[in-house]
Amino acid sequence: NANHQPTTRTTNNHINKYQQINAMASTRRTDILSLIHLRSDGRRPHEIRHMSCHLGALPSTTACGSALPTSACSGSSLVTMGLTQVLCVVNGPCEVGRRSEELPDRATLEVNMRATPFAPPGDRRSVNPTTDRRLIEQSHLLQKALSASILLHLYPKSKISVTVMVLADDGGRLEAAINAATLALMDAGIPLKDMVCACSAGRWNAGGSDEIVVDLNRREIQAATGTGGGGGGTSDTIYLPVATMPQRGTIVLSQCESRLSGGAEAFGEVLEAAMGGCQMVMEVMAAAVRERGAGLWKAKEGKAVLSA
Repeated sequence: NANHQPTTRTTNNHINKYQQINAMASTRRTDILSLIHLRSDGRRPHEIRHMSCHLGALPSTTACGSALPTSACSGSSLVTMGLTQVLCVVNGPCEVGRRSEELPDRATLEVNMRATPFAPPGDRRSVNPTTDRRLIEQSHLLQKALSASILLHLYPKSKISVTVMVLADDGGRLEAAINAATLALMDAGIPLKDMVCACSAGRWNAGGSDEIVVDLNRREIQAATGTGGGGGGTSDTIYLPVATMPQRGTIVLSQCESRLSGGAEAFGEVLEAAMGGCQMVMEVMAAAVRERGAGLWKAKEGKAVLSA
């Protein structure tokens, strides 16, 4: 045992030095990015994360009321915003299971938002979607945002079910869920007034410079709201998720839980930046819809190419 003690001490010293070197490298990288006015992930202040959209992520069918929402769906989509990934499945319009839930003049919109246990980094706890406060709140916000665009009066006494599954959460899961739900509704052929596009914006004093950034990731949200244990959350910080119908210029969702020291002027600047981010998100979503339409048209003409 005495012979093994020096080796153990040497190994511990190497581990401590390695951790110190990693911390110094991370600090230097952050300092370099701040000097050239870039964010922690290398983006410019008004640049959104890399976004990819895939319509028809799951096989579609006209069946309704299956036990598993993914086994029979009318439309689906998979949206990735940075390291945040969301899968959405739409069922319906179909018959309402209970007569007490029927509405005589419009369809009933049912929205469920869930998260996988491995979605948040560093947290592997299983979350119950029926009791988790954040998931319930975001489900209600998602329902309000979609209700503003869906033409529910075309389907009286019926039900449209939207199920969102968060596969990876690096910040902005509500915005990704809204974008994924919009594309899944379009894939299901449900008429909308306009696409609902969501993006966030934030403002805080970082490194002595007060700046507005668009499409915040998990680290930036924690810095703005003070939930990461590293400061933040002061009266100068703002975190604002926004959902709009860009072609109509209508805001359908705007949620701010921060105290605004700058008043309405500071809020207006952040809101304008978020609406600009929604416009960039709309361009990516519109390109995905055109690509999906072109693929369906080729399949109709018998010219579709199946990829291995």
